[in-house]
Amino acid sequence: MNFGTLTLAATAIGALVANSAYSAEYTLRIQTHHSPETVSGKAVQKYVDDVETMSGGRVDIELFWSASVVPSVETFDAAASGILDGDFTGGSYQTGKNPAFQFVGDPMGGYDTPWQLYNFFYNGGGQEAANALYEPYNMHLVSWFIPGQESLSSAKPIRGFEDLKDWKFRSPPGLETEIFAGLGAKPIVMDFTEIFTALETGIIDGADASSLANNVGLGLYDIVKHATYPGFHSMPADHIAINLDVWNGLPPDIQRIFEVAGEAMAFNFTLNTELANEEAAVKLVADGVTLHDWSTEDRAKFREIAQKAWDGWAAKTPEAAALVDSHREFQRRLGLIQ
Repeated sequence: MNFGTLTLAATAIGALVANSAYSAEYTLRIQTHHSPETVSGKAVQKYVDDVETMSGGRVDIELFWSASVVPSVETFDAAASGILDGDFTGGSYQTGKNPAFQFVGDPMGGYDTPWQLYNFFYNGGGQEAANALYEPYNMHLVSWFIPGQESLSSAKPIRGFEDLKDWKFRSPPGLETEIFAGLGAKPIVMDFTEIFTALETGIIDGADASSLANNVGLGLYDIVKHATYPGFHSMPADHIAINLDVWNGLPPDIQRIFEVAGEAMAFNFTLNTELANEEAAVKLVADGVTLHDWSTEDRAKFREIAQKAWDGWAAKTPEAAALVDSHREFQRRLGLIQ
């Protein structure tokens, strides 16, 4: 064998070793309800890129956008049953399965900032409490990513409790409708896609849609000129959840990559959303939209009223009671409740 042949053989062996070292050992199929061009979608894509890069190519994630495999509400079950391997939607979709999911999807009125909710998850026993709910359904909750408080949009001022009386607004079903109906408002459950037309025609006075920046993108402030900001009532969390059998089949170093990438994603996603909201607030004020920042006293009163609604949900299942207890223990640590 001459030198040239030896060189070619060595090159071929080197390429084979390199390809073997970087071939995917673990392929996961994961669905999100987000589309790739949104802030949330870009955050999900970065998470996927981070996991694949940090794993040195050992992990390959096949991402399905905009609920393209199954409807959003069915993503969790599809992952649990093995049709998919992971779910990048949110716990709120699963409240029909168990009311406890409300308190991982959106602990309504529970916290003032996303950082407080992250602290509950990472430092307040939230991750363990949530997985006590998830794992019996054959799913493991890796992390949350939280955009922050949502803003109410309105055709008339919503300065405090007095302005909620007879206020007709689009509301998601469930806990929120109970809280606001108890405050004298008139929540109307409707599909997200119907909000713009309902505001335009006066069917509703306002809407709980999304964050301030997303509401701008929806064009809501072309119609209505009032909003709550910063918000106080709703702070939904999306999740990174993996089929429990798949999760347990991953080695500890790969599990740690999923977790660390989740923390990085959460931090950057919340920062980016906060910046977008602050920039939107500056522009809206300049355009004549009035932003209503509820007083500390009114926020505390809203939390107190929300807690009463929590009691009703906690009574529905032992898992809901356990999560409510876990939240309250941490809220007392923060001085949010007595």
